[in-house]
This record gives sequence, structure tokens and C-alpha cells, in this order.
Amino acid sequence: MQIIQIVGLGLVATFLALVIKEQKPTFAFLLVVFTGCVIFLYLVDQVYEIIRMIEKIAVNANVNLIYVETIMKIIGIAYIAEFGAQLTKDAGQGAIASKIELGGKILILTMAIPILTVIIETVIQMIPEF
Repeated sequence: MQIIQIVGLGLVATFLALVIKEQKPTFAFLLVVFTGCVIFLYLVDQVYEIIRMIEKIAVNANVNLIYVETIMKIIGIAYIAEFGAQLTKDAGQGAIASKIELGGKILILTMAIPILTVIIETVIQMIPEF
């Protein structure tokens, strides 16, 4: 079970960070960052498989891949922004974390505008004219 490995690594790193933090706070923070990166890299293969499955479903459903790719990029931005914001919060930089979150939200909105435009145009075409 992969989740047990992830949680186990996280718990061990947490306990080590708490012990190290008393003597060397910088090393404790580096341990936390390293652990977060290791967990992220551990999950990259899973993310790749998810992307392949979604693309396969989209092809089978005759959905334009441009929309699927855009949605996948939006999801990626959300996860990366969250990861960066959590790291900066761990470093005690809440103000920077909130700016990372804001940047992610603005990028998501920017990427979503073409999809929203298509949805609005589709709804308008469905409305019967009198």
C-alpha cells in the first residue's frame, strides 16, 4: 500500500524535524522540504498514469483534446501552487504563501477563459430565438 509508505515517510520526517528543530532549525526546514519533494516525485508516475487515462477517455468520447489539456494544466497549476504555498507556510512566510495562492488563482482564471467562452457560446446557441 503506497499510502502507508507516504504516511510513514511523512511521520518519520515530522518526528526528525521536531527533534532537529531544537538544535538546527535550518536543517529541520530542509528536511521538511526534502521530504515534500520526495513524496511529490514518488507520485509523479501516478500522475502520469492519470493523465494517460483521462486522455484515453477524452479520445473515446470525441472530446477536443485542447480542452482536456487545458483542464489538466489548470489542475497542475492548482497542485503546484498549493505545494509551493504549503512550503512557504512551513518556512513561516504566510504572506508569500498567500501571494503564491493568488498567482495560482489568477493563472487558473486566465487559462479557463477560453473554456468559459465556449460554454457560454454553446448555451447561447441552445436558447431558442423568438
